[in-house]
Amino acid sequence: MTVSGKVNLCDLPYSALERFVVEEMGFKKFRALQLWQWIWVKNASGFEVMTDISQSDRARLAELADIRWPSIADVRVSSDGTTKFLLSLTDGELVETVLIPSDAPKRPNDLSVRMTQCVSTQVGCAMACSFCSTGRLGFRRNMTMGEILGQVQVARAYMHDTQPERPVIRNLVYMGMGEPLLNLSAVMDSLRTLEHPKGLAFSPRRITVSTCGIEAGMREFGDSGLAFLAVSLHAPNQPLREKLMPRAAHWPLESLISALEAYPLKTRERITLEYLVIAGVNDQAEHVKQLARICARLKAKLNLIPYNPTPGTPYQAPTPEELLRFEKALWAKGITAIVRKSKGQDIEAACGQLRAAHDAALAEER
Repeated sequence: MTVSGKVNLCDLPYSALERFVVEEMGFKKFRALQLWQWIWVKNASGFEVMTDISQSDRARLAELADIRWPSIADVRVSSDGTTKFLLSLTDGELVETVLIPSDAPKRPNDLSVRMTQCVSTQVGCAMACSFCSTGRLGFRRNMTMGEILGQVQVARAYMHDTQPERPVIRNLVYMGMGEPLLNLSAVMDSLRTLEHPKGLAFSPRRITVSTCGIEAGMREFGDSGLAFLAVSLHAPNQPLREKLMPRAAHWPLESLISALEAYPLKTRERITLEYLVIAGVNDQAEHVKQLARICARLKAKLNLIPYNPTPGTPYQAPTPEELLRFEKALWAKGITAIVRKSKGQDIEAACGQLRAAHDAALAEER
């Protein structure tokens, strides 16, 4: 995206940044590496801090380019340490990103706490999943690479300013607003940027990209080896898939499972099946049997996520007893099922909830 004709350098993969520096600016190639490290390693938000670049060159850069991050429209911190940001993009659109601690610190200034960030890839979502706040917002547009990674830049700056004792973000999950495989080009550019050895140098083993099951792009993504794959399953049969995930169900469940059987995996790598447990809807005995048949065909693990109640939906979260019963039934069928603790419930941390609350508040003001 450009603003007043200026190029956002955060939108440029390394090769594109190098071309811009040489062809548009007339600089030597080494300037690209300097800019790259200032932007991605040192998290610089402006040219004025780039002391190893001459003032005249910085002035010229400022004429044609900028470093543009999303701005924070709202931030909420949960009692469990989860931090949710509502971010405003250049055109005023709003997206969400969440920082999730792995566990509570054992003592003050404990550096062992690992932070995972959940990032968005689209403004809204076209998949219309019936349990999801983002799905009810509808699809607005794809996000650029700079907007996707701008979420990481904002979170890093926030952590530095407010929690200097915390470590850097260790893991990234593309599980926020939107369907990543429907914005494949920008997502792939963002992954290559994250893993660039002269930049953030993220390991592919610390990045997971989630899809609700999109045929186009899955093979390209798998062949890239840039991140782990997670599949939002949520329904173990086609009729229930059509009810819960109507757009994703256009690719039938059987075809999705067949594609996952052929999905390229590295040694010791498994596909993660994400399963949102909704009380009385997808947690019954017949669902256990259906999941067992699916998992028997795949090299996969099953993440059980208790539903985080969303206003306006008819669904309920399972009780702890119901969740335990379901988990034990899956293990009895030989399925590796792990319950993922739901965090941030007191700050509307489920996908799309904070954006939806903001939209509702604006509607009331009008």
